[in-house]
Amino acid sequence: MTDFQPLLVADKGEPATLLYLVDRAGFDDWLTNQPERIRQTAQAQGFRGEARQIAILAGDGGEWAAAVGVGKAEALGPWCLAKAAETLPEGRYRLHSGDPDAAALGWLLAHYSFDRYKAPKAPRGPRVLLSADPARIDEMVQLAEATALVRDLVNTPAGDLGPADIEAAARSLAAECGAEISVTAGRALAEGYPMIAGVGQGATQDRAPRLIEIEWGNPAAPRVALVGKGVCFDTGGLDIKPSSGMRLMKKDMGGAAHVLGLARLIMKRRLPVRLHILVPTVENSVSGAAFRPGDILKSRKGLTVEIGNTDAEGRLILGDALTRAGESSPELILDFATLTGAARVALGPDLPALFANDDRLAADLLAGGTDSGDPLWRMPLWDGYDEMLASDIADLGNVSDAPMAGAVTAALFLRRFVPADVAWAHLDTFAWRSSSTPGRPKGGEALGLRAAWTLLSRRYPSQE
Repeated sequence: MTDFQPLLVADKGEPATLLYLVDRAGFDDWLTNQPERIRQTAQAQGFRGEARQIAILAGDGGEWAAAVGVGKAEALGPWCLAKAAETLPEGRYRLHSGDPDAAALGWLLAHYSFDRYKAPKAPRGPRVLLSADPARIDEMVQLAEATALVRDLVNTPAGDLGPADIEAAARSLAAECGAEISVTAGRALAEGYPMIAGVGQGATQDRAPRLIEIEWGNPAAPRVALVGKGVCFDTGGLDIKPSSGMRLMKKDMGGAAHVLGLARLIMKRRLPVRLHILVPTVENSVSGAAFRPGDILKSRKGLTVEIGNTDAEGRLILGDALTRAGESSPELILDFATLTGAARVALGPDLPALFANDDRLAADLLAGGTDSGDPLWRMPLWDGYDEMLASDIADLGNVSDAPMAGAVTAALFLRRFVPADVAWAHLDTFAWRSSSTPGRPKGGEALGLRAAWTLLSRRYPSQE
């Protein structure tokens, strides 16, 4: 993982290059108040305060500064310094006025790269940002680390990240944070979590399914459960995907990656909660042992599920994990999953679909997303569509026959396995960025993580 700690440090008045943040609306006033040499160099570079514009400003005695365009002043957020961090040379930098605050995250993540499979290159020197608010430094660094963990896990090809490898990542996290970990596999999984076992039964033995659980925190503290879909690779099963649909299915464990990243942040920041992390992890493979369309799977809850499509497997493993989470009487359950293409059709890649059975929880998550620059969009748990999951021979089906409302019916399926008196939110996230922007390279991405972190850190503020 990228070492972010040295890239954001307390400002002790040491020499540093100044960064002027300039927005479009304030550009003319800013330019008018600059010395002639700065006006000339800014105009020569066509600088107008547009987002991601950077101009090098000549100073006296060989010194220089940089003007960084931020587009709209009211749009200042996590990414307004990312282009500068990617572009400027090695050195120390401070803002001409104010503190980087949330923009420090983009500065840090501009240094992120996933180069596990690339030939080594000479590294660029670090671009260090000075902060006048040292109390925020650790949180920003840990937020960058959580994001990088999500990206690293999602970017890793399925050949190198099967269920055992997710277990290894979880064990490493538990050891790092002083948490307890348990893993259910084999016969115990088949008996206790039959839908997880059923989805993963077609995989080879070295990629056998399992349920990973981590417990951390004071048992007397409010109990919070995080559940993450860990499908390491999704062929679609016997309802096999076309090659175009299978190409990115290494990212189908993106929910698990989000949960591990968020859990790391919670534990590092020592939020006063009793944390219960549940990661059902499988490979949905094609083989003679794979589960079939028309099969009936019994769930941990006791409900029977008719399989209408083996490519709707994520909701099955989540159903058993959500049931287990509810058995410990948490006051809050959050689940993350790369669950449906329907959510992407409705909202595109950047907006995770939020479903919640509690209006206050939904409002707090939406506010957390807005305030952290990590937006969500609420979708309805529409009771009228519940009948779409009816089955003639089982308690419910795993898919609807109607080619509509796929994200809604998937969320309604999950709701069947959540206790009605527990506040629950489901985030259907893409976990991927299809093109690069500063600080946000193409590949695995944490979408919804900062929104959830903001909710949790406000609801359960750290005492440290």
